[in-house]
Amino acid sequence: MLLIGQFDSPFVRRVAVALHHYEIPFEHRPWSVWAQAQEIARYNPLRRVPVLVLDGGEALVESSAILDAIDDGVADEDRRLVPRSGPARRAVLRVCALATGLADKAVSLLYERVLRKDDLRSRVWIDRCAVQLDETLDLLERERAAALGPFWFGALSHADVAVACALRFVREAHPGVLEARSRPALEGHCARCEAMPLFQSAVQALHVAVS
Repeated sequence: MLLIGQFDSPFVRRVAVALHHYEIPFEHRPWSVWAQAQEIARYNPLRRVPVLVLDGGEALVESSAILDAIDDGVADEDRRLVPRSGPARRAVLRVCALATGLADKAVSLLYERVLRKDDLRSRVWIDRCAVQLDETLDLLERERAAALGPFWFGALSHADVAVACALRFVREAHPGVLEARSRPALEGHCARCEAMPLFQSAVQALHVAVS
C-alpha cells in the first residue's frame, strides 16, 4: 500500500494517522503537489493529495473516500474510528466535515496570499475565508468544551484526528487566527492528540513551494 502526499497536509496526515491506528503497513511518498505534480498525475489527474494506492494497484483519492474504504475493512468494532451506522456515525462525520472544511478554507487562504499577494480583487475572498475560519473555530470550541473526557465522543475517532490535523495546519499557516482568541478546549484537544505516538509518527513542518 502506498500513501502519496506530504504530512504537512492535514488531509494526508489524517489518513496516515488512521493507517497507523489500524496497524496497516504502508509505504510513504512525500510528493509535493507542485514539485511532483506529474508523478501524482499518474495516480490522480487532479494532482491532489492524498492518494492511497492499494496493493492491487487501485488508486483511491480524497481523504474522506480513502478513510471510508479503510474503515470498511475493519472487523473489530472497538477499533473502528467511526461507527458503522446510526446517529453516532453522523455525529462523528459532522465534526469531520467541519474540520476538513476548516482545513480546506485554510489551504485556500494560504495559496490566495502566496499566489496573489498584490491583487486587491482577492481581498473579498480573503476576508470571507477568514470569517469562515474564525466562526468554525468558535463552533468547534463550544462543542469540544461540552464534550467531556479526552476524546470528542468517548474514544478516539476520526473527529478527534480531523480536528487535530486541521488545527495544526491552521496554527502553522495562519498563526494569527488562533492567537487572536483563546480557545482552551481546542488547545487542550490538540495538545493531547499531538502527544500521542499515532500523531508523532506522521508529522511535518509546513512547507510552501509553488515552483
